[in-house]
Amino acid sequence: MLELAAIDLTNDPAAARYVKHEEVDVVFAQSDGELISREGPNRYLAGDALITGSTGDRWSVSRGRFDEKYQPVPPLRHGDDGRYLARPIPVLARQMAEPFTITRSQGGDVLRGLAHDWLLQYAPGDYGIVENARFQRVYRPSLPGPLDAGDIEFERDKSLTREISFRGI
Repeated sequence: MLELAAIDLTNDPAAARYVKHEEVDVVFAQSDGELISREGPNRYLAGDALITGSTGDRWSVSRGRFDEKYQPVPPLRHGDDGRYLARPIPVLARQMAEPFTITRSQGGDVLRGLAHDWLLQYAPGDYGIVENARFQRVYRPSLPGPLDAGDIEFERDKSLTREISFRGI
C-alpha cells in the first residue's frame, strides 16, 4: 500500500480543481467521540459537525472548518441540526491508481483509500479521501481562476436539491 506524506497537489499534473455539489444532513456532536467512515476513523470534539452525505457516507468536520464550508438550507438557522449545502469552495483532487494511506491533518487520523479513490487536498497539510463512485456523484470540475462569490448563485429546485449556476460565463 502506498503511504503518502507531505503531498502537495498544487503542481501535480494529474490533479485538478473540483467543487462539491451536495446537500448533507448535520448533527452537532454533544460530546467527544469517534465515528468510523469507509476511509478510517474520524475523531471529533463536542460541537463538531457529524455529517451524513447524500450517498449515506458519514464523516466529521471540525466546527471551524464546517462554518467555512457549509451553509444552512433555509429556513434552517446556522448552527442548528439539519440540512446544509456545501459551499462551492475549490479543492485539489487526484484519482489514485493503487491503494493508499494519508494522515488527514497534522497528528490526525490515518485515512485509507482503494485503487481509483480520490485524494483531496483542502489546504496545505489537510487531506481527505473520497470513494470513486461518490466523487463522480457529488464533485464537479471547478472553473479556471479563483471563484468570486458574485459569480455564484444558488437556486433551490422543487426536489430540494441545489443547482449551481454561473452568471456571466
